[in-house]
Amino acid sequence: MAHKIQFNLNGKPIDIEVKSNQLLASVLRDDLGFTGTHIGCDTSQCGACNIQVNGEAIKSCTMLAVQADGADVLTIEGLADGENLHPMQEAFRENHGLQCGFCTPGMIMTALDIVKRHGVPDEDTIRRELEGNFCRCTGYQNIVKSIGAGARAMTEQK
Repeated sequence: MAHKIQFNLNGKPIDIEVKSNQLLASVLRDDLGFTGTHIGCDTSQCGACNIQVNGEAIKSCTMLAVQADGADVLTIEGLADGENLHPMQEAFRENHGLQCGFCTPGMIMTALDIVKRHGVPDEDTIRRELEGNFCRCTGYQNIVKSIGAGARAMTEQK
């Protein structure tokens, strides 16, 4: 059964017909072409699919698309302002917070939620908050460093 839903995606209105059992991650990737939302595990373990829904980080592989009806959805593609990276994206670039880059979009979307809830968090808070995000390449040190730097840059930007 198909349902017509409407939501704002990266600040732009979207009207789309979705199946009742279709996951938001697949709608974003397959139907709308926003492939920065990665699917890494299909079991909601890795966090590669994290996006923001109404300002909170969620795993889009566990949310039905119909649940996004009326919501504000933000993906990694909606962070940069043209050629200007978001401060958190810039912090990941400057602090080498990525290797292969597969987990990076989900890490950044989670990082934004961490900053929203904790301001400039300490290292222990960052590490605890990242428990639902897996990186198979790094030892997380540069990811933690990037989130701290991004949080400071976001705070200074306000």
